[in-house]
Amino acid sequence: MTASDSALDGSDALDEFDGFDLDVMVDDLRRLVEIESPSHDVPAVEVSAAAVAELLERVTGRSPRIVDSPVGPHVHWQGGGEPRVLLVGHHDTVFPLGALAERPFTVSDGRATGPGVFDMKAGIVLAAHAVAALDDPSGVEILISSDEEVGSGASRQLIEERALACGNVLVLEPSADGGALKTGRKGVGTFEISIDGRAAHAGLEPEKGVNALVEAAHQVLTVAGFAAPERGTTVTPTIATAGTAENVVPASARVKVDVRVAVMDEAARVEEAFAGLTPVDPAASVNVAGRVNRPPMDEAASVTLFATARAVAAELGFDIAGVAVGGGSDGNFTAAIGVPTLDGLGAIGGGAHADHEWVDVASLPRRAALISGLLRRLTA
Repeated sequence: MTASDSALDGSDALDEFDGFDLDVMVDDLRRLVEIESPSHDVPAVEVSAAAVAELLERVTGRSPRIVDSPVGPHVHWQGGGEPRVLLVGHHDTVFPLGALAERPFTVSDGRATGPGVFDMKAGIVLAAHAVAALDDPSGVEILISSDEEVGSGASRQLIEERALACGNVLVLEPSADGGALKTGRKGVGTFEISIDGRAAHAGLEPEKGVNALVEAAHQVLTVAGFAAPERGTTVTPTIATAGTAENVVPASARVKVDVRVAVMDEAARVEEAFAGLTPVDPAASVNVAGRVNRPPMDEAASVTLFATARAVAAELGFDIAGVAVGGGSDGNFTAAIGVPTLDGLGAIGGGAHADHEWVDVASLPRRAALISGLLRRLTA
């Protein structure tokens, strides 16, 4: 069975969007997914960037530039003319090398699966084909970064620079449930609590030790109390490590905490609360690193672009919803500097960051048509 045969297995082809070749789109998606690109793995990300550049050049007929960075290359494509709209995405994934061997790219019952297929290699394919459908791509830029999944430290400046130059940003991150666009996002931060104690034999003289694991438990309970759900603030301990052997009092422990805030006032409150952490056991020491590095994306940033997207969708014969979500993206940065930003224009599917992530392949042409229609309006 060919990729395209599998793609349509269990789903009806969307004939009204047959200007986009589903067979080709699925094959392009397979090529990207079969090149693993975990964040921080520079050699892997270099291979991935070359594949993204090849896709953009082959589909659009124009060569992008490779932008080197300490964490791997970003890919920047320009359609020429006065810049008017920036398509933003990333080619790094959260999955380690070897995930592809366990979950190879597969299309079955209308769903494409594989590491990174939904978040967000399908979005890269959509960007390429949407731009290629334009009679004149002047004014359009595409920027695919290599470090979005780890905070965009090496790409943020370039993203903000091109966003300001273009004046509008469309983010090709995956859609919300059912294909909804993302009109708002929470701010995001990661904190690490480091606890230092003192080792001792757990059986012979545990009283001579300072148990970093016990101290970590106290700190976890404390920071969990920083959450304020009524204000949209979540504080979630996610990773904890401690100890070296089962018969040794742990001398050190580390705890990572995920923080999401709906408003920047909450970011300041939470950062202050973390800075004020003190040890319960005075013989232990507690140190905190981290901050809220992605500001919230206020829904006001997407109002005009979302209205335009709904108008384009109506012309194409369907309606589209918009929702605010808890996850962050590079759209948080562009919205925070005052550039109109609309997110979630990538693939319809589900399971981002999970082993079961999937893409509804039959919806790819419709999604590409929506993006292409938006680009026509924004560059007119």
